[in-house]
Amino acid sequence: MTTGVPTEDLWRELAPQVLGAVVRRYGDFGIAEDVVQEALLAAATQWPTQGMPDNPKSWLITVASRRFVDRRRSDQARERRESDAALRAPADEFVAPGADSAGGDRDDTLTLLLLCCHPALTPPSQIALTLRAVGGLSTAQIARAFLLPESTLAQRISRAKATIRRAGAHFELPPPSERPERMGAALHVLYLIFNEGYTATEGPDLHRVELTREAIRLTRQARDLLPRDGEVAGLLALMLLTEARRPARTRPDGALLPLAEQDRSRWDQRLVAEGVDLITDTLSWAPLGPYQLQAAIAAVHDEADSAGETDWPQILGLYQLLERFAPGPMVVLGHAVAAAMVNGPGDGLAMLRPLDDDPRFRRHHRLHAVRGHLLEMAGDRRSAHDEYELAARLATSIPEQNYLRGKADDCARERD
Repeated sequence: MTTGVPTEDLWRELAPQVLGAVVRRYGDFGIAEDVVQEALLAAATQWPTQGMPDNPKSWLITVASRRFVDRRRSDQARERRESDAALRAPADEFVAPGADSAGGDRDDTLTLLLLCCHPALTPPSQIALTLRAVGGLSTAQIARAFLLPESTLAQRISRAKATIRRAGAHFELPPPSERPERMGAALHVLYLIFNEGYTATEGPDLHRVELTREAIRLTRQARDLLPRDGEVAGLLALMLLTEARRPARTRPDGALLPLAEQDRSRWDQRLVAEGVDLITDTLSWAPLGPYQLQAAIAAVHDEADSAGETDWPQILGLYQLLERFAPGPMVVLGHAVAAAMVNGPGDGLAMLRPLDDDPRFRRHHRLHAVRGHLLEMAGDRRSAHDEYELAARLATSIPEQNYLRGKADDCARERD
């Protein structure tokens, strides 16, 4: 045993690895996910007082495996024989195949990701299940990403696990013919994980760096698996170009700084260069897709030496293409801002009006924040104040709340 308290980064690193090992050994995703959560809870209770084991991964796999066996003891005779064999095995045998007794180098996270994107599941269920099992997000965080009630999302995850079990899915990479379809759902998952890390939906911090790093790591793995998939490359480029700005997104006190006010010398130029090179190369050979277009927009922003030098006409053209490829409320928001920067705030405000008829989105804080910004551009400080105030009330991230309230206060002072 070693001293020390396990960190959130350690939990996030170990959870999918342990789940992958248990699923590979026993094959039942639903039970495996439950027993891994029980093992993590046991570790959170015991390790702070008894010390962390020298091999945390092996400890968690052993505990989860034994709990899995306990759940299966009353099943059919074949399952009982497998359970008895598992109980007689030494602890090291519970380590994932290909790993040594110290935890090994094998990382099955991508395999687990694609298992969660099994074709027997609907796309929303694939995404929800993967965010829970691989991304480590809470049900509440996933519900916010889907704009759904938490209870509805919890039922979706439960049904998805049952469907995986009935489908008899195996813990292995799908055949090459199935990989592009599975990867489409997986990319959406990675995109949501990254976004949750880049702008957390709740809590005191703007960023959850462990999530953005994990999303980038997994997307690099996905690109290794499908090196000629333009959308995999596009998503990776988008993440790199966006993550490059993170060091400049907050003031020393953690307050949010919008893109136009950031000190661009603090951007990670290594990530900018990698992202620009990647999207430039990808656009030269791959069929166009939504992630590539978003990466191209991010590249235009990142290549500008200052906010005033941003090529807004080019961004507007890219958003016009993006809205044809992937129409949706968030795309409309970006398109509206670009239109306002090129043609004036009136054009942008007109583009926002249809979103008021979307029952899922009209209470989303970003709609009101963007409308407040465009009203402020138009000189209507009173209306901008009201929109910023509403956006602040609807936001669940404390840094975003504080920023929006500050904008509302600025409009009130300028109005008075």
